[in-house]
Amino acid sequence: MDDEEGFREFVRARLPRLSRAAFLLAGGHAQAEDLLQGALIKAALAWPRIAGAEDPEAYVRKILYHEHVRTWRVRRWREQSTADVPDRASSADETNQTVLRVVLQQALSRLTPRQRAVIVLRYFEDLSEADTAQVMGTSVGTVKSQTSHALARLRTLAPELAGRVEESMEVRS
Repeated sequence: MDDEEGFREFVRARLPRLSRAAFLLAGGHAQAEDLLQGALIKAALAWPRIAGAEDPEAYVRKILYHEHVRTWRVRRWREQSTADVPDRASSADETNQTVLRVVLQQALSRLTPRQRAVIVLRYFEDLSEADTAQVMGTSVGTVKSQTSHALARLRTLAPELAGRVEESMEVRS
């Protein structure tokens, strides 16, 4: 299989997961598409080297994270929520899940880019602290402190998510 076909196959197999990570990092569909497109262009240009790596997906996730940070630094743009956080619905129906997704999206958008990245990598991409540190290019201690600060901020911004965060923490321990 040639490099171009190998890259196409990689993208076909990993696109849903990479799209989800891009959405969670960027905070919106249009921004996520731009972010993922930029990261995949860089990955395509370096594909012969990436394909030979031990874990090509981790390499592309790292490109995605660095592209996210680069865009943020260049634009100095942050989305600000303007609406109040909706009340939590009493029944566990689809509406409740939608509200929780909106609340989570708004809360994530109010974290710093580094805090958002650590939450996405740790809890949505299910990476270990060591893998997250490698993707972010930081130490494990930095990942731990950023995770702690980000979770505390999420608890303040969206208390209705606290139970879900605690459940996630128990599963990871």
